[in-house]
Amino acid sequence: MAVKEITKPSKKRKQSSEDAPAPPPIAVGELEMQSDEEGEDAVSDDGEVDEFPEIDTRSDSDDEEFEGSDEEDYSDEEEGDEDDSSDSDSLHVFPKAKTIVSDITGQPKRVYPEIDPDYDSDSSTEDGPNRVGDVPMHWYDDLPHIGYDIDGKKVLRPAKGDELDKFLSTVEDPSAWTSAFDQNTQMDKPLTDEELDIIRRLYAGEVPDAGYNPYEPTTEWFTGKGKEEIMPLSSAPEPKRRWVPIRAIRQGRIIGSKPKTISKFSFHSIWSEPSSSHPPPLPAPKPRLPTNSESYNPPEEYLPTEEERKEWEAQDPEDREQEYMPQKYSALRLVPAYDRFIKERFSRQLDLYLAPRIQRVKLNIDPTTLIPKLPSPSSLKPFPNYKSLKFTHPKGRVRCVSISPDGGWAISGDESGKVSLWEINVGREVKSWKFDSKIGALEWCPRLDVNYFVVSVEEKIHFMIPPNIPSPVLVLTQALLAPASLPPVPGTPSLVKWVTPPTSTWSTDTPILTASLPASSGLPTQLTWHRRGDYLASVSTGGTQGGVWIHQVTRRHSQAPFKKVKGAIQMVLFHPLKPHFFVATQQYVRIYNLSEQKLLKTLQPGIKWISSMDVHPSGDHLIVGGYDRKLCWFDLELSDKPYKIMRYHTRAIRSLHFHPSYPLFASSSDDGAIQIFHSRVYNDLMTDPLIVPLKILRGHEIKDGLGVLQIRWSSRQPWLASAGADVDVFRSIMLGIPIWSSGYHTLIRPLAPWSHDGKFLKLKAMSSILSLLNTDVMAVLQSTAASLTQNLNPLSLALPWNFLGTYRSREPNVIRKKELDPFMADNSTERQEQNLSQSA
Repeated sequence: MAVKEITKPSKKRKQSSEDAPAPPPIAVGELEMQSDEEGEDAVSDDGEVDEFPEIDTRSDSDDEEFEGSDEEDYSDEEEGDEDDSSDSDSLHVFPKAKTIVSDITGQPKRVYPEIDPDYDSDSSTEDGPNRVGDVPMHWYDDLPHIGYDIDGKKVLRPAKGDELDKFLSTVEDPSAWTSAFDQNTQMDKPLTDEELDIIRRLYAGEVPDAGYNPYEPTTEWFTGKGKEEIMPLSSAPEPKRRWVPIRAIRQGRIIGSKPKTISKFSFHSIWSEPSSSHPPPLPAPKPRLPTNSESYNPPEEYLPTEEERKEWEAQDPEDREQEYMPQKYSALRLVPAYDRFIKERFSRQLDLYLAPRIQRVKLNIDPTTLIPKLPSPSSLKPFPNYKSLKFTHPKGRVRCVSISPDGGWAISGDESGKVSLWEINVGREVKSWKFDSKIGALEWCPRLDVNYFVVSVEEKIHFMIPPNIPSPVLVLTQALLAPASLPPVPGTPSLVKWVTPPTSTWSTDTPILTASLPASSGLPTQLTWHRRGDYLASVSTGGTQGGVWIHQVTRRHSQAPFKKVKGAIQMVLFHPLKPHFFVATQQYVRIYNLSEQKLLKTLQPGIKWISSMDVHPSGDHLIVGGYDRKLCWFDLELSDKPYKIMRYHTRAIRSLHFHPSYPLFASSSDDGAIQIFHSRVYNDLMTDPLIVPLKILRGHEIKDGLGVLQIRWSSRQPWLASAGADVDVFRSIMLGIPIWSSGYHTLIRPLAPWSHDGKFLKLKAMSSILSLLNTDVMAVLQSTAASLTQNLNPLSLALPWNFLGTYRSREPNVIRKKELDPFMADNSTERQEQNLSQSA
């Protein structure tokens, strides 16, 4: 209770304060800051002690009394405030307060006016978010923050929209144009009215300060009485009375110029200046010396005729061979002044001033050393070098050709829808198939245990079995293409439909299996097999998946590997060793990993339009050809750019193919030529591939701007088959000479092999051939000939091809071309046809 009573105000204290006399008013001019000593002297307490206020022992429950006391106190305070207001009016340090009645408590309260946060107000308490100071803001371009605040914490970079967001903000917010980008905060800051007015004035070409009046009346600061300014200098001319040269000279105020003393020898320190690293300036080239035609008395043969003079004058100065016309004078004194002297000097000055001059160092290098040393083509045999057989299609140009894996058969297709089966050794058409429309592509299955090929017609892929194949191979082929029990249907159905005709309708004239592509897929222009012979890829001219389908024969299932492809796909290839897939568009070659389903690499051949490609049997190299005559060799382990670019063809490249076993590859073009190259690849990664041009084969004729459309190598022999637009299919083989190897004499094949069944080789003039062989095989050949001549014509003797393979000889005899000429002369093309007809 005592504490509470102490806190309560007492009436006596108030009364004493009221009874005390009011202090006298202090004038404004008499205010003075006093020191501590002065304050003690001015106010004296006379040793009296203030009385302690009496404690009010009334209860706290007397609310009425306290309320009354509060009202009294408040009224006393108001009176005191009124007294102080008169004094504060004179000072006017703070804004005047208003007394209003509170809506909540109902009591009067003081309300001060709000402070206008203008630029004139004190903004020292407004801390900016970024306190990095005046530093370049591009230091923070690669950082997620734009600076630090006053506490040292990072100020994160605000989110920024793209150009579309900025455009939408300008559309939605009409005041967006009144803001500017602040580099310090990385945000748009609105501009004030004063700043906008300054910008408007600058655009209008006015004075930025709105309060400046350029047309104020002139203030005469130095005009008028009493405003003249006395200058210490004057611009009045010097009076003549001051010019007294004699007196000034005598007084020494004018001193004449002394003659300069010239030393006889001047010495310069050559080591005082550092030597320059720049080469000395090159001397100006000398003008050419005059010739006989520029003489004042040239010989008669240098003087032009009247026609030549008129022709020279009619030409433009830039087209003339000579800048002058030779003239003849009888004496030197009759030669007039040179009228082109000033013009020539001016031109030479321009040449010396504008034309750059550099010093060229002549290299003494033998040009033959710059040419790479390549081996001789004769040391790189075997390779094809002439045309051996010719297969003709009567109608339509031949678009595609393929050779069987065993190298004994070839198929070709033309635009009339005809597919022909040829026996390579004889050159005879064994069978033909006729389809409704043109053939897009055909390819032989690479498997050796089965024998069939595929043909693409319209939107279908037909699986065909050739005739005259062994029974075990036929049974296995039929079991593969038309099994008794079909494989289970895959979970994801395919748009490609596989159809097998009934067993009763099977024949060599109809396909045993047909895969129908989706509608609007277009004609399949390429078919390529995987090396195992189970997967087949096709490329069509249309389709939503780029026209690429991968077909599995054993499961009878097809799938599109790409949902969406950039660009038109030209070709596809399987990697020979890895699960990689090559896809060639118009300008790029992409390599995909089929097992991981991802893109591995994108090759950039730099070709405007890719036409063909092929992969090396090792899988480490790729060749790409284009319609712009470029052939690019890629080393897949080296780079995505071409290792070598070759331009040997004069027109568009149509087909490329690597030989499966020999180090050879060939390219065909619309110029009607086939380029044969030797391509040896080394296992050492540090050794570059050896690429040597070997031979140019010409035999096809250019028709309608098209030449050789496709080429294919035989898998076991260095033979090349080509299909051209001149409805012919050629087979080129190598030159028929023996090859020596460790004492073994090997007959590769004579120049023109003929046989009607593909197993025996007909040899004319048996005596001439036997005379070239050794005596150790003479008896064997005679006995064989005796047994064979019982049923054959003696002039058309057949020897087993296996026998003419490789035999041992103590003294091998070389069969030369000149020794075979009499034998070959008797075997012309007409004689071949007669012999074949007789044997048939």
